[in-house]
Amino acid sequence: MDIATVGGLAIAAICCFLSILLGGGNPIGMINIPSVIVVFGGSTGAVIAAFPLAKSLGLPSLVMKAVFGTTADPAVIIKDIVKYAEIARREGILSLENHIEEMSDEFIVRGIKMAVDGTDPELIRVIMETELEAMMDRHMQGKMVLDQFGKYAPAFGMIGTLIGLILMLGSMEDPSTIGPSMAVALITTLYGAIIANAFAGPIGDKLYSKDQEETQLKTIIIAGVMSIQSGDNPRVVESKLLTYLPPAQREEFLAEQAA
Repeated sequence: MDIATVGGLAIAAICCFLSILLGGGNPIGMINIPSVIVVFGGSTGAVIAAFPLAKSLGLPSLVMKAVFGTTADPAVIIKDIVKYAEIARREGILSLENHIEEMSDEFIVRGIKMAVDGTDPELIRVIMETELEAMMDRHMQGKMVLDQFGKYAPAFGMIGTLIGLILMLGSMEDPSTIGPSMAVALITTLYGAIIANAFAGPIGDKLYSKDQEETQLKTIIIAGVMSIQSGDNPRVVESKLLTYLPPAQREEFLAEQAA
């Protein structure tokens, strides 16, 4: 579970709840079923209309990935690749075939298999980079679904407000109903703003952040596989891959290796 995602969303929800209480309001009074139908139902319908059905229905899985998805530690991957480079240097690259079962990342497995099979180095790079680009494209399409959900929610919130105002103006005979009717009309705008800024926006940005992490990880793997394939010394392999880490993490890695 991504603690930052869960914690951040919880803080946003608690702050909204506390603001209602401290303002003297009743949180139960903020619940309005017609407004929920307009904002949630309308936004969902707009997203389904804007994207292929499979992508729209995949929205829950995107949210689950943002909350529960984890990315491997680049330092651990670098250690593994350096270990494979040592094996290849000591026993020959063909010996890596005996270690495929212990490789934890499928992307490494595919690269090592191609290297062991004697595939042309340039072809290995093209295949792995093509897979990387395809992954990035899938991630961006998933983020786009959330971005559009965040865009449509405030718009449907405004639509709900307009509907409420129209209904209110149609019953002006009783002035005592104007205040409550106006409050209900504005709730839909609140719902739309909350969905966009406390759900769709943060989750979409989290998916982008995870995409960047996975892209860096796969870029490290590509560089490592190509370095092993070319027969580089394990120290050279390590030096190449450490350039992808920020200075602080690089120093921590080297300190662990020295210990």
